[in-house]
Amino acid sequence: MNNLIRRAMLGSAMALAACQQQPVSGDPDAAAQASSTALPAPVATPSADSSPGTAASVDPAEGENDGLPDVTPAPLTPEAARTEKGARANLLAWARGIELREFDQAWSLMGDAARAQISKQAFNRMFAPLRDITVAVPAGTMEGAAGSSYYTVPTLVTGTRADGTRTTLKGGVVLRRVNDVPGASAEQLAWRIERLGLKPD
Repeated sequence: MNNLIRRAMLGSAMALAACQQQPVSGDPDAAAQASSTALPAPVATPSADSSPGTAASVDPAEGENDGLPDVTPAPLTPEAARTEKGARANLLAWARGIELREFDQAWSLMGDAARAQISKQAFNRMFAPLRDITVAVPAGTMEGAAGSSYYTVPTLVTGTRADGTRTTLKGGVVLRRVNDVPGASAEQLAWRIERLGLKPD
């Protein structure tokens, strides 16, 4: 009797094992899927410097004075270069350099007198703390005196400091070129900023 009971119990165990090895459905891959151990999906962990729905802050000094783009004005014909068009070409390139945070390039577009008035370092310090800089250079006035031509423009520079304070610099920017006198150099014959009158408004 004991042997009979043992055989019955062994048969039940084998039948149960066979049932567990059969596929769950008619899909031949179901058995493999059922026997595999499912791992929990990895949970994304936000980085310390990011938060949902918040864009990463942009450093306003990124790309500052890297020489790109080159703001040198396009060459003009000799006739146009002598006129207000030549003066404004230099002035607009200077203004664009400031807006693009190419302060060194803007400074280099000025003439010797203006660069003696303000060093490259001081010029940078004037504009570097500002973000979202705009430089307004409306039409100016042309004058001539003592063998030179002058072009004066009422200039307005606006920007925002890191604390949100709006800053305005205002004043006249004067450009000069030597008229076509014998012995004048190419630099003297070109329009260059002669004087900056920008002051906090």
